[in-house]
Amino acid sequence: MIKRITGVLLFIAALLVQTGYGQRIMGAAIVGLNATQVDGDEVYGYKNFGLNAGLSAIVPFNNKWSVSVENIYSEKGAHQRVKYLDSLDGSYDLKLNYLEVPVLLHFTDKDIVTFGAGMSWGRLVKVWEQRNGYEMPATTLESGIYRSSDLNFLLDVRFRVFERLRFNARYAYSIRPIATREIIDSKTGRPNIRDQYNGLFSFRLIYVFNERLSRESRRQGPQPQF
Repeated sequence: MIKRITGVLLFIAALLVQTGYGQRIMGAAIVGLNATQVDGDEVYGYKNFGLNAGLSAIVPFNNKWSVSVENIYSEKGAHQRVKYLDSLDGSYDLKLNYLEVPVLLHFTDKDIVTFGAGMSWGRLVKVWEQRNGYEMPATTLESGIYRSSDLNFLLDVRFRVFERLRFNARYAYSIRPIATREIIDSKTGRPNIRDQYNGLFSFRLIYVFNERLSRESRRQGPQPQF
């Protein structure tokens, strides 16, 4: 799957260069923080924090509309601090780390704020689970408890801090379950089969490269390369 996506992206990039869009493409470096939870695990709140970092290519069609493709390392999961002073202390930690490829369509208003929406596909690269202070050895990549991939829809807003720097806030949620697990209901104490979904808010800084050259190229119009 990764090879197919990489091949498609390389083909699109080559096509854009041949049609003169190569001079318009902007690059970006991204670093920020995820605040995440897993719906369906009886642990509530965006209390798990993780890294969100990577690179992006941005292709503007004009001064308002653009599309971006990212290659991101994203740490997701859930967290519950200690609640009780006994061996079953109520604590819980789940780490789900992904390599993601988000694709978004953007609209920029007055060259200040940019709104975006899209989807992302992620490959699970690390799983770790701890309950009541004890690691759960059965929860691994190989166990298949969690799906190997995560498909999300995205909502995104970016504010220009200064010429090249943007502040970005993003919301993402799984389109399909990442797992189906038996969970003990916190109110009744009975087991319950629940679908689980990743939910997250990301707060990131985006540093854009090649923006000035991209604008000059758009003013001149596309210049095919032969």
